[in-house]
Amino acid sequence: MYDLLVVGAGPYGLSIASHAAAAGLNLRVFGRPMASWRDNMPRGMFLKSEPWASNLSDPAGRWRLEVYCAEHGMTARHAEPIPVEAFASYGLWFARHAVPEVDERMVTRVASVPGGFTVVTEDGEALHARTVALAVGVMPFVEVPQALRGLHPALVTHSSHHSDLDRFRGGDVTVIGGGQAALETAALLAEQGTRVRVLARADRLVWNDVPPPWERPLWQNIRSPHSGLGPGWRNWFYSERPGYFRHLPEQTRQRIAATALGPAGAWWVRDRVEGAVELLPGHQVTAARAVPGGVRLDMTSRNGGPRTLETEHVIAATGFRARCDRLGLLSEELRGTLAALPDGSPAVGREFESSHPGLFMAGLVTASGFGPAMRFVHGATFTASTLVRGVRRRLRKTPAGGTIPVPGAGKREWAPTPVRR
Repeated sequence: MYDLLVVGAGPYGLSIASHAAAAGLNLRVFGRPMASWRDNMPRGMFLKSEPWASNLSDPAGRWRLEVYCAEHGMTARHAEPIPVEAFASYGLWFARHAVPEVDERMVTRVASVPGGFTVVTEDGEALHARTVALAVGVMPFVEVPQALRGLHPALVTHSSHHSDLDRFRGGDVTVIGGGQAALETAALLAEQGTRVRVLARADRLVWNDVPPPWERPLWQNIRSPHSGLGPGWRNWFYSERPGYFRHLPEQTRQRIAATALGPAGAWWVRDRVEGAVELLPGHQVTAARAVPGGVRLDMTSRNGGPRTLETEHVIAATGFRARCDRLGLLSEELRGTLAALPDGSPAVGREFESSHPGLFMAGLVTASGFGPAMRFVHGATFTASTLVRGVRRRLRKTPAGGTIPVPGAGKREWAPTPVRR
């Protein structure tokens, strides 16, 4: 029986695995490393987060993005976005150096059994573990507006369904949403010759400002400090103190999780959108139906006026909604034991343990508990160290309430590769 099985090999899963291995836990990691970054983002996209806020986490802090970039002849400078392809390659490099070998099979089922869990892989192998960490990323939580559901994928897709936009060359596409995914997708479509428009509910699009220089007077740093989620004390609190965020009243946490760092485009994509893409803010789709040659969208505007638009394809860049009922790999019985917050996401304790003992959560599903940082790579550092501490605490207890030896007390069987100078 394993001490820990990590389900998911994105930034959070790999970071958790690195910390768990360094702590001497007997673990396995499942999933295709950096899968969503490699398979679910179109070529040509850039990472919105600052390079210094986009590190995966190992206990010694050796395998940072800047180290990878230096080894590969790249730069990782403040206010210079990193290509998504480069970030995905960095994650693979991190996995090779800081994590035990990753089993790339997908997990199809996690069930509770006496003393722990049974995890079943896609080819039917069953493994047993005392604890499980779910780091499944965002793909189980794709959110498509109600009006668009039920239409054929040839007509409507989510922005995360595309690693390649070439199929839309010369066509007509409507992108729904006002955030970075919508605006950068629209820019890429326009740049390849697609007729594209962006339709957003908000009255106007929001654009992030160019970040302030890294080197600046002390008084400016005091007034508006840098943080992993952007400048300002509020962002600093969200990004650097998620453990304190958890102690805010539940209603406050829910409101912040739903509204903070809302839809906005990066400063470096603005010039690629304005003047090149038709922008329709203040519109909401009320109905959609297939018509010859594409989709007809019925909309209302902020002033209440109806409007109809026909397009060949709709891309819904409408984000993700983390809910317990979308954790389909959990057995129905296990899923039914999870306590949920009002927004439907799982309730987790101070060390990311769910209401089911031994089942830990990481990433987007914990944003309502630990704040907006959990929606970004930057949150992986706090999560990995805190969650592994929680796993070790759980492993001290047997199902009967006794104790077992704490993993890590003896010699480790695996150690991270020494850093190359």
